[in-house]
Amino acid sequence: MEKAEGENQTFITEFILLGFGNLPELQILFFLLFLVIYIVTMTANMLIVVLVVTDQHLHTPMYFFLGNLSCLEICYTSTILPRMLANFLTGDKTISVTGCIAQFYWFGVLVTVECYLLALMSYDRYLAICKPLHYAALMNGRFCMQLAAGSWLSSFIVLTLLIYLVSQLVFCGPNEIDHFFCDFTPMIKLSCSDTKLVTLVTLIFSSVDIVSPFILTLTSYVYIISTILRIPSATGRQKAFSTCSSHLIVVTIFYGTLMIVYILPNTGSLKALNKIFSILYTVLTPLINPLIYSLRNKDVKEALRRALRK
Repeated sequence: MEKAEGENQTFITEFILLGFGNLPELQILFFLLFLVIYIVTMTANMLIVVLVVTDQHLHTPMYFFLGNLSCLEICYTSTILPRMLANFLTGDKTISVTGCIAQFYWFGVLVTVECYLLALMSYDRYLAICKPLHYAALMNGRFCMQLAAGSWLSSFIVLTLLIYLVSQLVFCGPNEIDHFFCDFTPMIKLSCSDTKLVTLVTLIFSSVDIVSPFILTLTSYVYIISTILRIPSATGRQKAFSTCSSHLIVVTIFYGTLMIVYILPNTGSLKALNKIFSILYTVLTPLINPLIYSLRNKDVKEALRRALRK
């Protein structure tokens, strides 16, 4: 801790991430569980990236975005899980204020990019099912690259502006964050500065970068489902739905848990529930995404078989 010059006020230089500290007897079990999850998540997502890059049959817009999503999940998992594992193993739950802000920055960037990518994948499926004759012309390679690059670039710009405001805040105690990573709300609650501006800016950015992609995703699927229901044959409907069912499952899990975490009040008995749902979208979603896409997707399974035969 540091004391401000000429003042009797103490500034904190590190936070304590409480995590699951109320269950000390389960720390080793948690370590082993999350270590397995981390290894499987990294392996599965790396496999998806390798297949998308090396298999010519997967050089399509849908799998280009899927490869981007898997790259994102690798970074996303590595932003949170390694520190969690270190906390479980060593019992050291401290993190510097700078380190905490950096973790929130990368977490924020990656969540924002994921919202954009899921929206782009929904739009891709909308064009493929609702506008099949125009699909090849609209979703060309150059346009896909521009969309993906725009998603990453805009997320970095927005979070850089936000993190600048967060870095101007002063933290003077208490220094305990009742979470397993540095999320915005638990961290901001510990600031003794005026947080009205940073909270307002966060609300505006969230509306643009999370709500807008969600609305685009929702709208795309309304049109997709409407189009599928108008297909006369049952076989045709099943084939059309199979091309987007994996993505629909991923979108439902991601946005469902995200909404529960950030809409439900984080007080009293709901705090434990909040942590559980936070685990779902920060830890389990990167794990199940590649499994859903590989288990339910014929093209990915065929690409994997071809890779194993080489």
